[in-house]
Amino acid sequence: MVTEELRRQVGDVIVAQRHRLIELSLKLHAHPEIGFEETQAAGWLTDYLAGEGFTVTRGICDLPTAFRAVYGNGKPMVAILAEYDALPDLGHACGHNIIAASAVGGAVAARVAVDCLGGRVVVIGTPAEELSGGKIIMAARDAFDGLDAAMMVHPGTHDVATITALACQNLKIEFFGRAAHAAAQPEMGINALEALVLSFNALNSLRQHVPERTRIHGIITAGGEAPNIVPAYSAARFIIRAASGTALEALKPRVVDCFAGAAQATGAELKYHWEELQYGAMRNNLTLARLFMDNMAIAGREYTLSDPAEGFGSTDMGNVSQLLPAIHPVVAIAPPGVATHSPEFAAAAVSEAGQRAVVDAAQALALTVADFLADDATRAAVAAEFCAGKE
Repeated sequence: MVTEELRRQVGDVIVAQRHRLIELSLKLHAHPEIGFEETQAAGWLTDYLAGEGFTVTRGICDLPTAFRAVYGNGKPMVAILAEYDALPDLGHACGHNIIAASAVGGAVAARVAVDCLGGRVVVIGTPAEELSGGKIIMAARDAFDGLDAAMMVHPGTHDVATITALACQNLKIEFFGRAAHAAAQPEMGINALEALVLSFNALNSLRQHVPERTRIHGIITAGGEAPNIVPAYSAARFIIRAASGTALEALKPRVVDCFAGAAQATGAELKYHWEELQYGAMRNNLTLARLFMDNMAIAGREYTLSDPAEGFGSTDMGNVSQLLPAIHPVVAIAPPGVATHSPEFAAAAVSEAGQRAVVDAAQALALTVADFLADDATRAAVAAEFCAGKE
């Protein structure tokens, strides 16, 4: 059990570093860097942690902008994950400046719990969440081995302790046909674009008969050169999502059949490629999530366990949650209706609400780390829930 005195000490550390954390968040926002190019961000975050007594290792997993910062010794070992990549053209329109600053602040405040209770708190810097699945790469390189739990906080439009994130994989499609004059000799051609059009129609039919939370969406990236030439080449990119990794694997051959049928109907040759990285579905550890909810209540936030109106996306934190108990709660920085990945959300990430979110999230993360370190029964419940929910 975490004593009231220890909770007060954690709160005192948050108050003491409040202005520095907000300054760090604003600086990250003002200097956006896309995935795997977050040199300044990684430098500022690791300098902050090193200055607060953490042992920092930069460039872990052969990724120059990934890092690991450790305070304490032995077990249990709890990680707070930091994301700090921005979006092309939109900057921090997903609020990763808030994720990074709150992760650092939460870990620094958790030092007092580590000093009192033992164990370790670890900050793991995870680049390129937005476009390249940095955590997937890091998981394959053992970045999360030995951890007993992992957590992070993402900004959004609701205060909610759990999220729905779907398993996800990208698919590249190419059709090869034969060019011909579309008016003079159409019979000589094989229409690669028509194969793609038929594929979209087939996918629309498939959507009627797939499990709930399945998502199939894509764009045509090449479709011909001129309207009077039968297109000899077409290409598209798709994202396929499902509620679990098992459901995704079952869906993939059905999706490919849609393209194979179009190839047979048109005579075009099909080539397809599943991208190597597969995003895992998020497994929310409810024991940890409820602790986080209680700790956010201290900041005056009324959290719900889940949001029934929540949309479905994908995150590489899902892959981490498949390996160990994890949470990915959301802290509100904008009203409902403001879309993430929008200029409006980018502005919210440096608003007064965004600044408050940094501080509130840092405190709740630190207190949740303390709860985990303090109680054998809590750790056993977290571990038992994780083992019971494995696919």
